[in-house]
Amino acid sequence: MTNNEPVPDRDEDRFPCRRRPAHPAPVHRHNRPTILHVTVCTARRAEILARVDVHEGLRVAWSRTRQWLVGYYLVMPDHVHLFCAPGVHDPEHINDWLAYWKRLAGDELTGLRSAWQADGWDTQMRTQDHYMRKLEYVAENPVRKRLVARSEDWPYQGRLHTLPWIAG
Repeated sequence: MTNNEPVPDRDEDRFPCRRRPAHPAPVHRHNRPTILHVTVCTARRAEILARVDVHEGLRVAWSRTRQWLVGYYLVMPDHVHLFCAPGVHDPEHINDWLAYWKRLAGDELTGLRSAWQADGWDTQMRTQDHYMRKLEYVAENPVRKRLVARSEDWPYQGRLHTLPWIAG
């Protein structure tokens, strides 16, 4: 914009529409963990994930990866929420890791080979409070969708690794 052009008053006029999620590199802060909240959806939001075999297949795929370690996760019928932290000093880009475990899950269950949207959404946890609020929000997902009365009754959730927030 030049100085003579009017300033747009709506966000959609100022910013281009985002067609794909942004995946900024995680910010490494001294004495703070690097924990990401990731959401991955099925293609066309197909409700195919809330099954025992899929739950186990995802756990197997995630346990075979070392670049990022999965902490708490929740599998909904059409999407997955998970919290992850680097498992190595300089992990691969989160989008590459998502593609990797999706392929591993497809190797476990052929029905998952083409089940996923191409991308996923990730957000870095900024503070312990942010992390705790996001964990609570994710855990309540099946209750909000009226799939169970209490979040602890949802069978498709768990924790592979403990990802504590260590305040610095």
